Amino acid sequence: MLTNRLLGSLRRNDQRQLFAGCKRVELRTGDILWQPQQRIRHVYFPIDCIVSQLIPVDAHAHLELAIVGNEGMLGDTLLFGVNNSLMQSLVQGSGTALQMTSAMFRRQLEQLPAFRRKLDLYAFVLQGQLALTAACLRFHSLDLRLARWLLMAHDRSGSGSIDLTQELLAEMLGVRRVGVTNAAGRLQKLKILSYSRGKITILDRAGLEQASCACYRASEALYEDALGYTG
Repeated sequence: MLTNRLLGSLRRNDQRQLFAGCKRVELRTGDILWQPQQRIRHVYFPIDCIVSQLIPVDAHAHLELAIVGNEGMLGDTLLFGVNNSLMQSLVQGSGTALQMTSAMFRRQLEQLPAFRRKLDLYAFVLQGQLALTAACLRFHSLDLRLARWLLMAHDRSGSGSIDLTQELLAEMLGVRRVGVTNAAGRLQKLKILSYSRGKITILDRAGLEQASCACYRASEALYEDALGYTG
């Protein structure tokens, strides 16, 4: 049975208590969970959807700093007593998630120390991911960054196919559409992926890992070391 891996790693009794406080919801591509500075009223534990965390650059552009799926949660600023986020949360891949009110979330943090410790570690991992993303944007080519993004999306969605337009992917990576078109074309020539009508299908996972930068492997190692499983 598919579940969120953060919750799935807890003891059965803790899982039952948490699941009782959650509601299963369907999230669709393009849904915005919250805008920057907007009050967070619910937290989300994705199951088979993926959500981008975007920082606004100007009135018309955003840059993706993190991608969250079934390895994590959305609404982690509540862990620090902060009721809003600096980032926009945008659903990139449709699917299901477990939704919990912020009030219920705070109560569960108080009642379940193991849950609190797990999420503190996850917050640490997110900080590491943000640092890796900043370094990746500065030092690595678009081809490497595209491969890394696709690997992370594959890990977090559990699907070999990703519904995503090149325009949106270009915005996520902070580049022009032609750059994504050329980079994806090079991966297609290597038979690592196929792209048609807004759907990217990974054909060769091992080849995609070889085409990615070291940031992907560093991110996986961070998850493994902190949480005991890969992201």
